[in-house]
Amino acid sequence: MVLKMDLVWWYWAITDVLLIAGVAGMPYGIEAAIVFNGIQVIHFYTRTPSISAFPVQVRLAYLALLIIALYPPLFFLYYLIILGTSAMVLFDYCFLARFMSLMPWNHQQKFSAGLLMETFFTKPVDGSVQKIN
Repeated sequence: MVLKMDLVWWYWAITDVLLIAGVAGMPYGIEAAIVFNGIQVIHFYTRTPSISAFPVQVRLAYLALLIIALYPPLFFLYYLIILGTSAMVLFDYCFLARFMSLMPWNHQQKFSAGLLMETFFTKPVDGSVQKIN
């Protein structure tokens, strides 16, 4: 288990706890997680004032997932979000960042099975998983 206790780790750990509490029935837990993630978006946007900055993109996508899952038929998405956030907190593996790295505006490589395998099945890395080639 990899535990990096920096600001980013704390952001995800607190978000994870809020989501777990919200899904378990704590009033306003999910809403608190959404607001807290909004704070993350603002924080990372002020550090790199561009929506195209990779850390901002990941947090905006995460915020969008949290909001979409508020729609009752999509509530099950919170369980998947919690799994992904827990993987980030416990193992430093961020599925969403890896997925976002495959967006056409984030890489220049041609899509292939090898690219998908490398993206999703390599060990967690320090820093960005964004493919800059």
